[in-house]
Amino acid sequence: MSEKANTNVLSTQELTLIHRYWSACNYLAAGMIYLRDNPLLKQPLKPEHIKQRLLGHWGSSPGLSFAYVHINRLIKKFDLNAVFLAGPGHGAPGVLGPIYLEGTYSEVYPNKSEDEEGLKHFFKEFSFPGGIGSHCTPEMPGSIHEGGELG
Repeated sequence: MSEKANTNVLSTQELTLIHRYWSACNYLAAGMIYLRDNPLLKQPLKPEHIKQRLLGHWGSSPGLSFAYVHINRLIKKFDLNAVFLAGPGHGAPGVLGPIYLEGTYSEVYPNKSEDEEGLKHFFKEFSFPGGIGSHCTPEMPGSIHEGGELG
């Protein structure tokens, strides 16, 4: 492998940080879909902490957040003028997680602050009438167009 090729390899520290960020995104996605209380799991999980009506596609969420995290890394690294485009139906948790972690969501919606109380509101209001849509809606910070559920 040439010296130039090695400069594009991520360091162990970079990989660790990206993996932790992605893992946090996945936790947020699962929390949005399943939890209505106890967002940091400080108490043993009880039935009353779980939403009665589950909506959101867990299966698409890790892939969306994986793409978001890595594309965002490349945008920052190379100062790219780029847009992340997502639209797989109820996969919003895969995009909402990263934008919550980067602080964008809380800037637009201060009641979804970056603390335990804000996280509780974030989880509880996901896919709830009048709350946060389960698909990438126009209300999502950074959203340009919402093509409707399932495309």
